[in-house]
Amino acid sequence: MNLPWVLRRMPSYVDEVIVVDGRSEDLTVDVARALRFDVVVVNELHAGKGAAMRAGFAAATGDIIVMLDADGSMDPREIGWFVSPLQHDHDFVKGSRYVTGGGSDDLTRLRNLGNRALTGLANKALHCNFSDLCYGYIAFRRECLEVLELKSDGFEIETELVSRAARAGLRIAEVPSHELSRISGNSHLQTFRDGWRVLRTLTRECVGWDAPTAGVRPEALRRVKYRYPDMRFPHVPTDPKTVLAMLADG
Repeated sequence: MNLPWVLRRMPSYVDEVIVVDGRSEDLTVDVARALRFDVVVVNELHAGKGAAMRAGFAAATGDIIVMLDADGSMDPREIGWFVSPLQHDHDFVKGSRYVTGGGSDDLTRLRNLGNRALTGLANKALHCNFSDLCYGYIAFRRECLEVLELKSDGFEIETELVSRAARAGLRIAEVPSHELSRISGNSHLQTFRDGWRVLRTLTRECVGWDAPTAGVRPEALRRVKYRYPDMRFPHVPTDPKTVLAMLADG
């Protein structure tokens, strides 16, 4: 029900779209292929966001990889703002809901407080200046995968990505992003459980992971401003059967 909005918002210059499907029974694969004939579908049997992301990264063939949720909370029209710094001497770009131009329609007070606390701890531990740790709209150069050596299976994949990018000395930029309310479906995020996993992951990364680059100090975090694009498609659920019916008629 979310894919019609997400895939129709995908910029024309995106030359590969990968949908990671976790044994869904809601016509996800059929709708994805109806909307975009060249979509790459990866079937991932292991549960967890981290497992899904790593499966998608392994299947990606492009020089630049962008990860975003398919629930309608992250606007694909923002992809250009993530890609631009990668074309100008940066390796890793992180979205932020807290810098000028960013925002959220979905962040609760409890999650906001928890995210700010975890971000503060991460900045002290990593000697960085991130404004938003727990937000998974991220882009990076493909060659960074070998350096990052990702292993997480759950929501903590975002913390692992950011902390390893910092410890590996990657050139990091942070861009504003506006988080929308999810179109349909229920979030699997559990504030206290996943907050603890993020904290545990951060501790593990700062103590136990040795960067292949010998921990080169990253340059000062760069922040890039932009003007948020106009909405073109209604941000509402779409009945999958209507999409498949259009394909049949065509």
